[in-house]
Amino acid sequence: MGELKTVSLLQVLKNRKRILANPLPFHSENFEKYGDTFRVRVGPGRPVVFTRDPEIIQQVLQKQQRKFRKSPLQTKDLAKYIGNGLLTAEGEHWRVQRRMIQPAFHKKKLEGLLGTMRRAIREEIRRIQPGREQDIFPLMGDLAFQVVAKSLFSNTDIREKMSELQDITETNQRMLIREMRQPYLVWWFKLSGKIRKHLAYSERGRELLDALIEERVSQHREEDDLLDMLLSATYEDGTHMERRQLIDEVLILFTAGHETTANALSFTLFLLATHAEIQEKVYLEIRQNRGTVLDSLEGIARFQYTQQCIEEAMRLYPPVYVIDRMATEEVELSGHRFSEGTLLLMSVYELHRYRSFWEKPELFTPERFSREGKKEMGPYYYPFGAGPRMCIGNNFAMYEMVLTLVEIVSNYRIESKSKEVVLNPLISLKPKEVVLEFYQRETV
Repeated sequence: MGELKTVSLLQVLKNRKRILANPLPFHSENFEKYGDTFRVRVGPGRPVVFTRDPEIIQQVLQKQQRKFRKSPLQTKDLAKYIGNGLLTAEGEHWRVQRRMIQPAFHKKKLEGLLGTMRRAIREEIRRIQPGREQDIFPLMGDLAFQVVAKSLFSNTDIREKMSELQDITETNQRMLIREMRQPYLVWWFKLSGKIRKHLAYSERGRELLDALIEERVSQHREEDDLLDMLLSATYEDGTHMERRQLIDEVLILFTAGHETTANALSFTLFLLATHAEIQEKVYLEIRQNRGTVLDSLEGIARFQYTQQCIEEAMRLYPPVYVIDRMATEEVELSGHRFSEGTLLLMSVYELHRYRSFWEKPELFTPERFSREGKKEMGPYYYPFGAGPRMCIGNNFAMYEMVLTLVEIVSNYRIESKSKEVVLNPLISLKPKEVVLEFYQRETV
């Protein structure tokens, strides 16, 4: 068995400010120094292991996934703010909820939401200001949030309430990041009342959602949106979700469903702005498909190159940049033995730039994701995770992103004075800002 090299607690403490601001460079340095898998000392307790080894990641997420569970980072720390829904649930509770909710995200069900998505997207991109510099990241956050809101609550005018819910989720995320990256200060966060204050924010978010759900139920109104699908979904015994569980699932759809999409869209737009020739290929594809009805899956499928750009952007800047799992028993992986309770942090960011597999991984090359190019990618590409816990909303997100890019690129030529984007890894991988310039195109 190979003995893993270890990053000492002293090294962690010496780099605590860097880690709090952006841990990715620290991780990358350690991967280069210690290899594809190494231990990190973060104090007493269970061992923590970082890995970018494709064999280990594939085993953990797929082939031996039953020997692992999500860590307390999600099932406890994150769950206290966003509830016990699909993202944070474990065991039989997760299996029952997944089985119940999965049909709502079937491709044919989502097809009925495409028109709603397009209307929400068009409304938000009206805020683009041609001819001047604009940070597109907040706009993409609002756009993705409104797409989820309209897909869930259909014709209800909820912009003001959703703005408050968006503020709550983002505020609580910042607090959770502090707890995760500064575990030695958790005693102070509790003593000072900071955690209690943020839990109160969560309850306010629940109240907002509860009122919207109650309005729908009391009016006996059917809208054929995601909320209707969740309200009508039944367990095997014919019963429906209890209100608290329904709120948990809706809250997680908002939190996970809008943030990762907003991040991916922002990075994709930045990459198109800094690669004019690729942007023009997207524009050409849009012109070639002029008149295509985008309210159908067949219509969206025509925009293959546009989708390849999104896929390549998520390779370079994966919204879920690290995946955690905890071993539930002793297990051997890739020549290493891990004890029960070992926390494995799998770096998707590093794997997506793994030089033994990706040719010139630092370059933005959408052609990698042609149909032929995808055949060998399985163990090296996880933008939505993998295995039974693969993101339930992956198709929803891809349709939304294709629709958004088609809408923007058909109307605007995009430029950027900056050639780099500053990363801000929180729960998901965000950019600090994405300052772009938009120039009106002639109508396609």
